[in-house]
Amino acid sequence: MDRIEIIEKKKFGKELKKEEIRYWIKNYVKGTIPDYQSAALLMAIRLNGRTKQETFSLNEARRNSGETLDLSKIPGVKVDKHSTGGVGDKTSMALCPRIAALGLKVAKRSGRGLGFTGGTLDKLESIPGRSTTLSPHSFVEQVTKIGRAIIGQSDEIDPADKKLYALRDVTGTVDAIPLIASSIRSKKLAAGCDCILLDVKYGSGAFMPTKESAEELAKCRVEIGNYFHKDVRAEITNRNEPLGKAVGNILEVEEAVRTLLGKGPKDFTELCLSSGATLLMQAKAFDNREDAIHALKETITSGSALKVFKAFVKAQGGDVSYIDDRTKFPKARYSFEVRSVKEGYVSARNTRGIGLVSRHLGAGRETKDDIIDTTAGLIINKKIGDKVSKGDVLVTRYSERPNISSLSADILNDYDFSDSPVPPQKVVEELISRDKEGNFIIEKE
Repeated sequence: MDRIEIIEKKKFGKELKKEEIRYWIKNYVKGTIPDYQSAALLMAIRLNGRTKQETFSLNEARRNSGETLDLSKIPGVKVDKHSTGGVGDKTSMALCPRIAALGLKVAKRSGRGLGFTGGTLDKLESIPGRSTTLSPHSFVEQVTKIGRAIIGQSDEIDPADKKLYALRDVTGTVDAIPLIASSIRSKKLAAGCDCILLDVKYGSGAFMPTKESAEELAKCRVEIGNYFHKDVRAEITNRNEPLGKAVGNILEVEEAVRTLLGKGPKDFTELCLSSGATLLMQAKAFDNREDAIHALKETITSGSALKVFKAFVKAQGGDVSYIDDRTKFPKARYSFEVRSVKEGYVSARNTRGIGLVSRHLGAGRETKDDIIDTTAGLIINKKIGDKVSKGDVLVTRYSERPNISSLSADILNDYDFSDSPVPPQKVVEELISRDKEGNFIIEKE
């Protein structure tokens, strides 16, 4: 096939055949199609979109680009939760142990940071010794034994996703709905789970800018999952401010652990309970949300969720002593407090700006070869609805890079204030699923 012809075809908005998509994915993985040609095709898709059949074909080609995981030998229901990513999103670290503690098997594949958001793998690897590289056999064995395992993209399982994921991050194609949907679905399909919950975020701290675009992506992903005979549902969540208070790798690990101890931020705790209840009901472990939420809370008070998290860290080579004593984590060489020059109530945030500052501090990548500073990031001291006086600390920044005080103006510009009280942001807004006839069901939370 002619590669240029395929690029030209998509450039002019024409539909690619299943054979053309399969050819492209196969040869990109083999290395016979270079990054610059794949980047051109990604941008053509970003600008012109994809048909439904192209979407199904791309998912299938990516899923079949390597091995698929056979989870049939693992007893019980296998579940996974995936987020489109957002500033401060560390949900998997605090949610999955609770689900596993209640008897479900969490077989999860995750990615690294994209754009201005962090990635679960980068955060977990900030725990000394912790590896996200497992063979398919070891992955299945770990899920069977302790109920939970997380691996990253690999050369064996969906290698196409590994290559395209990194390429999207540096080519301005992260926010393309067809590419987001195909990446998530191919990786989840390759992992072989029974039930999948998707957290689709929108707002200034997410890839989807509006609720309408988030709903479009959610419906696309649910439809793809159902096409491949998976029980897939999607939550629409508001990310017009960072999730929790911590933004950055080690900082988010510490906050996730505090949440497993029952000391997490209110909005983060709320999301974990909502998503956890939905997953438990998908797996038919509970008949109603109230009982599911009660059970999730019990995993915190009993300590069973933290026990699972520590077993998970240990199983993948991590030093559990850092979980028991979080003061052992390395600290950034430099810190700086950004203080308010105004008073009032926080009414709005440019959360994308917070994410970009975090990346500038070293917590994210600007090129796919960048090395992340695991100590870099921010602690958000004032969130939407909080009352602020002049001189109050809005944000504390951490980095190994000097002169971080120069970013103060950027932080201050990211805050808007009101003279009257402002209600806090609602985290989960909708749950999207489909009935047996294929009609979408939207439940308001």
